[in-house]
Amino acid sequence: MEQYAEFALRYSCVGLSSRRSGEGRIEKEKKIMAEIKRLEMTREGLQKLKEELEYKETTEKMRIAEQLKVAISYGDLSENAEYDAAKNDQAALEQRITELRAMIENAVVVDESKINTDVVGFGTRVTLVDLDDEDEEQEVYTIVGTSESDPANGRLSNESPVGAALIGASVGDVVSAQTPGGVRRLRVLEIAL
Repeated sequence: MEQYAEFALRYSCVGLSSRRSGEGRIEKEKKIMAEIKRLEMTREGLQKLKEELEYKETTEKMRIAEQLKVAISYGDLSENAEYDAAKNDQAALEQRITELRAMIENAVVVDESKINTDVVGFGTRVTLVDLDDEDEEQEVYTIVGTSESDPANGRLSNESPVGAALIGASVGDVVSAQTPGGVRRLRVLEIAL
């Protein structure tokens, strides 16, 4: 296992001049971290990010190191498509690892005991109805941060058009959200944790 880690480091995506000092990687991480603002998230969301980071730093790095090893064994690297593909995969992996580290470092876990259910806010579960929908079927969403957003599974970003429109609304309020599909008028039916 150690030999794969050494191999991965030797053939990392960081430039040759910065490989010796590590400056390129550190500067790249600082730049990405500066671009990422404080991220509100649930404890569950933070745990998922940590698990993904662990997986990427172990399993995925070893897989790509093995791909590089196999590609290098083919010889001439100047016309080696497998090597180029593995290097591209490695660069994408390192980028994602840097993003995950920045997200984890900038995470602000919202204390569920301090969530107010009088109004829609981060961490609340809101039941609503689209007033422009003919069947007026109820929809239930939990308001989460952008890194946890998954509308198909009932998790709306607090920065999405609908999520932002709902923030601060109370039961019975009608809000309008400008979405890519047009304006949606939504009535808040219930707010819970």
